[in-house]
Amino acid sequence: MMELDKGKKGAAAKPGRRDEVVLPPQYEPEEQYAEYDPAVARRLAAYLAPHRRQLLIATVLALLAAGLGLAGPYIVRFAIDVGIGRRSLSAALAAAAGFTALNALAWRVRLWQVRMLIRVGQDIMYTIRVELFSHLQRLSMRFYDTHEVGRIISRMTSDVGVLEDFATWAIVQVASDVFVLVGILAVMFVMDWQLTLVTFTVLPPMAVGTFLWRAKARESYRAVRRAISRINASLAENINGVRVIQALSREDHNLRLFQGINRHNLQVNLHAGLLSAVYFPSVEFMNAVATAMVIWYGGYQALQGHLSQGALVAFLLYVSRFFQPVRDIAMRYNSLLATMASGERIFQLLDTEPEAQDKPEAFALPPVRGHVQFDHVSFWYEPGKPVLKDVCFEVQPGQTVALVGSTGAGKTSIVKLLGRFYDVSDGAIRVDGYDIRDVTLASLRKQIAIVLQENFLFSGSVMENIRYGRLEATDEEVIEAARLVGAHEFICRLPYGYHTQVQEGGAILSTGQKQLVAFARAVLANPRILILDEATANIDTETERLIQQALEKLLKGRTSFVIAHRLSTIVRSDLILVVERGQIVESGTHEELLAKRGRYYALYTLLYARQAAALPRP
Repeated sequence: MMELDKGKKGAAAKPGRRDEVVLPPQYEPEEQYAEYDPAVARRLAAYLAPHRRQLLIATVLALLAAGLGLAGPYIVRFAIDVGIGRRSLSAALAAAAGFTALNALAWRVRLWQVRMLIRVGQDIMYTIRVELFSHLQRLSMRFYDTHEVGRIISRMTSDVGVLEDFATWAIVQVASDVFVLVGILAVMFVMDWQLTLVTFTVLPPMAVGTFLWRAKARESYRAVRRAISRINASLAENINGVRVIQALSREDHNLRLFQGINRHNLQVNLHAGLLSAVYFPSVEFMNAVATAMVIWYGGYQALQGHLSQGALVAFLLYVSRFFQPVRDIAMRYNSLLATMASGERIFQLLDTEPEAQDKPEAFALPPVRGHVQFDHVSFWYEPGKPVLKDVCFEVQPGQTVALVGSTGAGKTSIVKLLGRFYDVSDGAIRVDGYDIRDVTLASLRKQIAIVLQENFLFSGSVMENIRYGRLEATDEEVIEAARLVGAHEFICRLPYGYHTQVQEGGAILSTGQKQLVAFARAVLANPRILILDEATANIDTETERLIQQALEKLLKGRTSFVIAHRLSTIVRSDLILVVERGQIVESGTHEELLAKRGRYYALYTLLYARQAAALPRP
């Protein structure tokens, strides 16, 4: 009797041809983002505040480097007008030396600036990722029921990187670009205001083009961000489910699905690339037009004697440099869009409140005896669709309770509520008289151990995985826990015994072996309340016999809740609860329920008779 109380609602693809790849509804466009969101900017500024001194210094260094760059064309003008025009070798050598020294100093200044910004950027990324990770650890199960792993990972990786880029490089670089633009305009007006006005006749059409490009780029960028999120979600799902994919020979089908998602990603990126391919060469063309106008009008001025040859060359250099910060600022606009989108996504995640969290007045649950009471408990994942309805029962300390019923009856929901992975929608759950909503989550869960049908093992050694529930345990205690559940022998046969690396998910172990490690982990945690959710479903009969012997010692004096399909586990229980459609329809011992000849009797007759025949007679 395996149960799935609530699965993620699969999204059915729209009908189409057999060879047509249709994106399912979960891949439809996500929320839209503002071009500039003051709230996101303010929250991002909070991460910059601890580094404001370094950012100020970096900005000053950037302005200094920009100022040194502005002096370069003036030195070239001096070299041409004085060194070459007056045939002065010393002046030419002085200009060359000055130009070299100026650029060497600018290089050194930029080096300081870059090193400082790298440090600040990495510190910001570290802070945000730690905050995100800590928050993700506290979010309730309902959040993970409704959010794809790939999208969560995307926020931890690419979105955080975007924030770091804008918070450091973009802000400082925009300040430098604005300074360069203002400086070049000022110098050019001083040199020849008429030539400056002629040169910048190209600015109005370029401003119109930039405005039009900006609107297109905003929508295109949003499409790119959504496509990247889809790629990450699809990759995470297929990697996590690769065993099922291969077992069912779904490689080709999943490849076609991924090709559809990836093709969409290709299309939106090509569109974004096309916009850049149109805009940035257009800026270069405007640069070329401005240069041509300087050559034409400036050349005429030089021939008339109103402008020196050195000034003309310097003017040309300034015109060339003027359009570089224009291009940079346009690219930084892309960065602004990225920052608003990524910041919105990150802060939405950080603002997601855990459903089950400590009250301000919550207190630590003292060591409990294991008296559990469900007092008219009702629960629903979605309003109007109750999973549990008015569930009432009481378990005395040390009793073993078996939950039986058909798939989807609500058995797993009951034990999830006891561990407060969800909060009850109505009623109350009490442990030793304490409402579990009034105590801290940590103090409650430290006294509960859970063994699932599919247990997760972390990358690391067998010993580290067993010790996971009680990190302070000694090696001897770990080995004793493994002995108690019958795992010691197979662990000793592993290449490096207890120090064998199990790899992510326990890839080198069989399903039954992973279950035994999970049992050892629960034993070592020394819980007052033990929950076994189909925990012996994947263990052979001999291994289960060893575990049953161990559990007789382990469960003595402890309260345990068992969801099982094996009769051997159920008949030894002190109390059996029959769950149907979210309600307790029968309760009692094995013999009492058989005597009633009700729902339990029907389950026993239909599903357990064969198992009962195979049981050894006392």
